[in-house]
Amino acid sequence: MTLWLIILRSLRQHALSTMVTALSTALAGGLLMSVWVVKHQTHGTFTGMTGGWDAVLGARGAKLQLVLNAIFHLEASPGNLPWADYQEIARNPAVALAVPIAVGDNYLGYRLVGVTTNLFSDSEYAPGKKFRVEAGGRIFDDGFREAVVGSFVAQQLRLKVGSEFHPFHGLNFDEKAQHDETYVVVGILEPSNTPADRVLWIPLAGLQNMSGHLAEAATDVSAVLVRLRSPIAGQQLDMLYNKQGNRLTWAWPIGQVMAQLFDKIGWFDQVLALVAYLVALVAAGSILASIYNSMNSRRRDIAILRALGARRRTVFSVIVLEAVAIAALGMMVAFVLYFGILSGVASVIRARTGVVLNPFQPDPVFLWAPLLLIGLSALAGVVPAIKAYQTNVASALAPES
Repeated sequence: MTLWLIILRSLRQHALSTMVTALSTALAGGLLMSVWVVKHQTHGTFTGMTGGWDAVLGARGAKLQLVLNAIFHLEASPGNLPWADYQEIARNPAVALAVPIAVGDNYLGYRLVGVTTNLFSDSEYAPGKKFRVEAGGRIFDDGFREAVVGSFVAQQLRLKVGSEFHPFHGLNFDEKAQHDETYVVVGILEPSNTPADRVLWIPLAGLQNMSGHLAEAATDVSAVLVRLRSPIAGQQLDMLYNKQGNRLTWAWPIGQVMAQLFDKIGWFDQVLALVAYLVALVAAGSILASIYNSMNSRRRDIAILRALGARRRTVFSVIVLEAVAIAALGMMVAFVLYFGILSGVASVIRARTGVVLNPFQPDPVFLWAPLLLIGLSALAGVVPAIKAYQTNVASALAPES
C-alpha cells in the first residue's frame, strides 16, 4: 500500500508529463485496437456476407467484379446476359433458386436494382431471415412503377411510403441524366445490416424498359443470383461455365471470391498494423523519456527513501510500477479513443458498402493490446529504474553549495 502511495504522489507531482505521456499511450492503444478490429471485422464480414446466395452467374469477366456488383452493389457490371441464360440456370435441377437482377441507374447516387419479387418471397439474406417491409408498406407489383427502398436509403433521403422519385441514368448521379419515369415508394425494408439497405429495388421489367435504354437489350439481365441444392453442384457448374464455356462467368463460392479482394489489399493492412506498432513503440519511448528526464529532480526524494530504510529493489520497483501505472491510465483512455475511431470508420464503411461493423463486438485485441502496451512501458521503465537503483544516498543528501 505504501508503495502505491509513493507512486501516486509521484504521478501528481509530475502531473503534466504524466498526462501527456498517458495520452500518447492512449493514442497508440486506440489506434492499434482500431486497426486490428477493422481488419478482422471487415475480412470476416465481407467474406462471410453472401446475401444467402451460393454463386453469381454473369457475363464473361472477373469473378470479383461480378460479386462486388451483384452482391455488394459496388463496381460496374461486367456486362449483360440474355434472358435465355437466366431461364437455363433457373431450370437446372441443381439450382434451388435463381433471381435475375438488372443494374445501371441510380437515384441521387443510390443504386436502383431491377429484380423479380421472388427475391423477397423466396430468398433468405441470412439463415431464417427474409427481407420484410415495415408496417404500412408492401412489396411492389411486377410491371408497375413502384419501388421498395432499403432502410439506409430511406433514412438518408427521407423517403417514405408514398414518396415519388425520378431515376437517373448511370451508376453515378448526374442531374442532366434524369429519366422521364416516376416511381412511387410502396414499401421500406426493415434494416438487414447488409448492402441491400443501400438499394432502391424496382421491378426487373421497369429497369429493363426504362427510357434511354437500348431496346434490343430490353430482356437482358446484369447477373443471376443463385442458391444451390448441394455444394457439389457448384463444382459441376464451374466446369460448365468457366472451364468448358467462354461466354459466361460462374462466381462460386462467393466467400472465396471475396477473399481475393483482401489478398490484393493485404499490403495495406500490413502497413496500418506497422504504423500502429510503431506508435506503440513511440509511446513506450515517451514513458522512458518522461521518467528518465525527471530522475535528476527525484534524486533527493529517492535518497530520503533509502535513508528511511527503503531497499534498492523497492526503489527499482517504484519506478517500474510508475511506468506501468502511466500506461494503465493511458489504456483506459485508449478504449474511449477506440470507440470514437471505430464508430467513425464504421459509419463510413456502412455508407459506402452497407456492411456494418460492431465496435462492441468482443475481440482478443482488447486483452493483448493493453498487455502489450503495459509490458512495453514496464520495459521502458527499467532504464530509469536502474538509474534510481544506483543513486548514491550520501551525495544526493549532501547540501548544495
